[in-house]
Amino acid sequence: MNGGHDRRLVLWLSLAQLVTWGSVFYTFALLLGPVEQELGLTRAQSSLAFSLALFAEGVLAYPVGRWIDRGHERAVMTGGSLLVAAGLVLHSQVHMAAGFYLAWLLLGAALAATLYTPVFAVVTRRYPDDFRRAIITLTFLGGLASSVFIPLSAWLIATLGWRHALLVLAALHLLLNAPLHAWCLRDAPPPLPAAQTRDSPTQLLRSAPFLLITFFTIGMMAITAAIPPHLISLLREGGLPEGWVIAVPAAIGVVQVLGRLLLFFFEHRFDLHVANRVIPFLIPLALAALVAGASHPAAALLFVLLYGMGNGMLTIVKGTAIAQYVSREHVASLNGAMGIPTAVARAISPVLLGVLWTREAGYRWGLLLLLAAGVLCALALVAAQRRALLPR
Repeated sequence: MNGGHDRRLVLWLSLAQLVTWGSVFYTFALLLGPVEQELGLTRAQSSLAFSLALFAEGVLAYPVGRWIDRGHERAVMTGGSLLVAAGLVLHSQVHMAAGFYLAWLLLGAALAATLYTPVFAVVTRRYPDDFRRAIITLTFLGGLASSVFIPLSAWLIATLGWRHALLVLAALHLLLNAPLHAWCLRDAPPPLPAAQTRDSPTQLLRSAPFLLITFFTIGMMAITAAIPPHLISLLREGGLPEGWVIAVPAAIGVVQVLGRLLLFFFEHRFDLHVANRVIPFLIPLALAALVAGASHPAAALLFVLLYGMGNGMLTIVKGTAIAQYVSREHVASLNGAMGIPTAVARAISPVLLGVLWTREAGYRWGLLLLLAAGVLCALALVAAQRRALLPR
């Protein structure tokens, strides 16, 4: 299609995203308790499994992107869904820590082929004139994964036990996601001949717009990974009532989806490049609200609004920046090249925020550091726009 995107195809791909995010990413937290009890693991030991998954996802992001750019999207995403099923089956059979870690390494490799980065590249290649709206649709439904799968997975674990629950989730990937990807992703667009592409991926990796977008993306991913594990402690230290302490994190997901919905329906009314410049600044503004008054309900509400809206729409900005300002022909490879540094940043940032905590100042210095980093990241995207390799 040269015009708008195929809504049915994008909705089917969105369903697969909902299942993958929900059954793997959000179910992990529900498995910690029963897995630790049965395998005799500490919380640090069990959490290592998720870090290994993020590492495997990051390592494989670039080769997966190269395969998609070469026209192998159907094999990549179908194979990834089968690999998720295999990882969940393996997880259901583990009896030692080594098997648990191996299962999550396998799941991390599978996520590199099935989550947002590959599917964003797929719709960008298929719908070069309307990929942004397709990506908004994908993130809107993907954002509902926690709402659907946290209660569903919790019910399955309580009813069937965690081992049989994992087998049910594996069946979803085997019987739903893999056939969906195999059916939807037929007739993938072939890669452009080398003579028709502006630059090679190697040249683009050294370009100023790519390096600036990489700084922006990795920095923002680090910030948004650092906040959630500490948010409840931060709010409690601020003296908010316990009801607010629970309600604030719970409300963020709803506001994220609202932000994406507003972007979908109203972004055609304004310049999307202006929106790309404004949206990232919502994150440091949200952090400023926490620094100014984490003990006040009004400040907490302002944080929820700014952070939720900003984080929800930031996913679209990050997912489309390379295609808008660097290259559409090599979008999967270029996004994949950020995989390892992004995984490292996501793993380190929560630890760094904890290290910066002090008994006297609490999280204040850590929040100020994140605020400054957020401003620099937002400015980096502005600079990338000004040096864009593609016409705007």
